[in-house]
Amino acid sequence: MPNMLYAGLMSGTSTDGVDAVLADFSRPTQPTVRAAVSLPMPAPLRAELLALNITGPDELARSALAANALAELYASATLKLLALARCTPSDVRAIGAHGQTVRHDPAAGYTIQINAPALLAQRTGIAVIADFRSRDVAAGGQGAPLVPAFHQALFASSRPRAVLNLGGIANLTLLDPNEEVRGFDTGPANVLLDLWVASCKGKTYDEDGAWAASGLCNTKLLDYLLSSEPWFELPPPKSTGRDRFNWAWLGQRLAQFDWQAAGLREQDVQATLQQLTVQTIARALKRYAPNTEDLLVCGGGALNGSLMRELTAALPYPVRATSELGVPVQQVEALAFAWLAWAHDQAYAAGLPSVTGAVSANVLGCKYPA
Repeated sequence: MPNMLYAGLMSGTSTDGVDAVLADFSRPTQPTVRAAVSLPMPAPLRAELLALNITGPDELARSALAANALAELYASATLKLLALARCTPSDVRAIGAHGQTVRHDPAAGYTIQINAPALLAQRTGIAVIADFRSRDVAAGGQGAPLVPAFHQALFASSRPRAVLNLGGIANLTLLDPNEEVRGFDTGPANVLLDLWVASCKGKTYDEDGAWAASGLCNTKLLDYLLSSEPWFELPPPKSTGRDRFNWAWLGQRLAQFDWQAAGLREQDVQATLQQLTVQTIARALKRYAPNTEDLLVCGGGALNGSLMRELTAALPYPVRATSELGVPVQQVEALAFAWLAWAHDQAYAAGLPSVTGAVSANVLGCKYPA
């Protein structure tokens, strides 16, 4: 069988690093991961990518420079994959590189992922497939989530199942054998938790949810956070990101609620934000997938023991990490972009109208030859 090696690169909303995999798609529904690496996001680049989420001076030049820096990091990850797998660039058919989303407004007809795929192709000697979202947005879709077709290929069951990605934003894929594949964002997963722990503790994340577990969820604050954001009640298809759930969103609501006057400790706010993640997911599953029989979880949030315990307690069926099915939780998204690169080469329409609301199914991505 001909070589079907594809690399996948992902740097998500949390902006904490780059996950990369090299996988063999000779059997597309059972890809074999040949190598996997994770590289931390350099602090200056992370700061600049986060700053570019909001309007600022000289954005065009700054975004171009950030794109080049990200492509260099992507190239380093790719070369590490090749070394681990003992492969050469000519062995790899293409790299699927998502880029870093800094603006996402499909209602206005655009989505922006910072990336420099031509530079990545130059640095690695491998063809690069990128810009996966814009074709779906052009067809009237949300351009997100991108992974439900991949989740269907790997995780479909004879019984109704859901797949949850816990990155900065939480997104669900609903896999019911009697219905079309559906998928949508439910709201914040780690993004608000990371913002609050950074503000209070100077840490980039709450390891294992330990700080949240030391606090108490405040039901009044939780109800206020849920009721003050109309987006939570919007029906799918829908998607979101740091454009909405950011420090301004959180700071404004905490000030309006006056959490200190209410006698809350900082860790109580963290516990409440963690429960916000849990409740928005649980409510979405109850409303849009009441027949679900099990939930598979991936993404960095799947390593948060406190969050996983609360999610398990909120749902009436088993909650398992994708690792139990042989796909490590931090490899799923990178593997998805390797699969999307494979799908592009196969002219397979991975953009699903039942997920994004686009008027047609579309092949996603643009290819930059090596």
